[in-house]
Amino acid sequence: MDRRRVVITGLGAVTPIGLTALESWQAVKNGVCGVAPITQFDPSGMKVKLAAEVKGFEAETLLGRQEAKRMGRFTQFAVVAAREAISDAGFDIKNADPDRCGVIISSGIGGLSITEAEHDKGKEKGWDRVSPFYIPTGICNMAAGQVAIDHGFKGMCTCPVTACAGGTNAVGDAFHYIRDGYADVMLCGGTEASVTPLAIGGFTSMKALSQATDPNRASIPFDAERSGFVLGEGAGVLLLEELEHALARGAKIYAEITGYGATCDAYHMTAPLPDGSGGAKAMALALSDGQTAPDSVDYINAHGTSTHLNDAGETAAVKTVFGAHAYELAMSSTKSMTGHMLGAAGAVEAIFTALTLRDGFLPATINYQVKDEACDLDVVPGVGRNADVHYAMSNSLGFGGHNGSLLMKKWEA
Repeated sequence: MDRRRVVITGLGAVTPIGLTALESWQAVKNGVCGVAPITQFDPSGMKVKLAAEVKGFEAETLLGRQEAKRMGRFTQFAVVAAREAISDAGFDIKNADPDRCGVIISSGIGGLSITEAEHDKGKEKGWDRVSPFYIPTGICNMAAGQVAIDHGFKGMCTCPVTACAGGTNAVGDAFHYIRDGYADVMLCGGTEASVTPLAIGGFTSMKALSQATDPNRASIPFDAERSGFVLGEGAGVLLLEELEHALARGAKIYAEITGYGATCDAYHMTAPLPDGSGGAKAMALALSDGQTAPDSVDYINAHGTSTHLNDAGETAAVKTVFGAHAYELAMSSTKSMTGHMLGAAGAVEAIFTALTLRDGFLPATINYQVKDEACDLDVVPGVGRNADVHYAMSNSLGFGGHNGSLLMKKWEA
């Protein structure tokens, strides 16, 4: 059977550097750092005092008081981003078959803040006094469910929970679902809202977070002085369509998704394989899936978390897959600006990758200063630049050994 082609026709995002996809992209172009002191709770007495929070998000204004009240923050982000993606695409469900329109939206942790608050209430007032909305607002899949309800998408609706790879898995799974004929339209992406005392404390105790006090030296992927990631939050949602479906309604097209690879290290709960071989296999699978030669890739939006193991391992993986071409392509980390948005990271980075292709602009790894010989590729240090980009890749590597890689192609009508 002929493979159906899949294109991106709508984008929506809520990030630490912007409240829409295009606002966030402009901030990327400007090299804006979204890392700042934590405001959602008082971190006094804690080792980590910085995060990449979403700023100026007013859920009641965007969603209405009653609707906002019945959603966790992670779901609010997703619903707002999905509405933007639908509007951006000019898509109307009335002109489509709702049974062939689906939703795949990941969240790594879901409503953790709701769990924390309801646990405190239960201990204080008794467990039977916990809110009846606790379960339906806190569970990870509710963002996907609420988005489907909001838009009347009646096809498959699911939520991959694969830690930091979740957003990439959601987009990749949606791509395959359309390509292989099961749907014509998919809303896909990821969402997260875990800047909470428990999450910060948990990541701190496992020595995953940077304890830097300078926002400009906290999330510094590939820099020799990197010391851990900075926790971020937000959502990214893409509208994917089968090409002929998109063309028939005159949709604008950002980019074409051509390949997807997913693997597992099967090695350790949190540490990646030191040689990056699991991530390398995911990249190789994406290239094979897209029937694309390695030397065709011009840019990689790296997972690039700013941890020693990830950045060195991912660099090794790129060298394994691309050989000498690894030194000719560019590979930067937009987590230097957004922090690590966990389950939303891969989706937001897929959006940035699509816009890289559209605009021919390579995002920088901002605040990069000190070279690490183990990370010696072109990380677009400091300032982004214009470039001719025809194929681009986006990587995500998650706790549990999950690896995901998306391959995209510049749209040329």
